[in-house]
Amino acid sequence: MSEIKILNSGEKFAHASVGSLHDFEGKQFVKDATGATSCEISFGTLSKGESIPFFHSHKGNEENYIILSGSGKFQVNDDVFDVAEGSVVRVATNCDRNIKCTSDEKMCYICIQAKEGSLEGYTMTDAEITQRESLL
Repeated sequence: MSEIKILNSGEKFAHASVGSLHDFEGKQFVKDATGATSCEISFGTLSKGESIPFFHSHKGNEENYIILSGSGKFQVNDDVFDVAEGSVVRVATNCDRNIKCTSDEKMCYICIQAKEGSLEGYTMTDAEITQRESLL
C-alpha cells in the first residue's frame, strides 16, 4: 500500500503527495496529512476484476469520484453504468455505491467527500483578485 508523504507545510497550507500515480496501489486518505477541514480526499486503485469490497452509503456527505486511468462499471443503487479515464461521478447521500475495474489497466481514481448542500460560494463567487509580487 502506498503511503502519503508530507512534503512541506506552513501556517496556511499543507503539501503532501502519494507519489507517482502510475506506481500507486491501494487506498490512501489525505485529510489527516493535509489538515483539511472541508472535505476528505482519497486516492484508490483497483486491479482488473476487483471492486471495492463493500457497498456503502453516506448520511451527510456526497462523494465525487474522478477516474484518472482505467475503466470499469459504477453502481448507484440499482443503476449500473460504464466509467473510464476522465469520468466524474457525483453520488448523493443515502444511496449505495460501488465501483469495479474491468480494464486490463488498473483503475486509479480520486474520491472527494464533502457535506452535501454545503457549497455556497465557489470559483470567483468566493474569490477576489489580489495584488502580490510573483515569486514563481
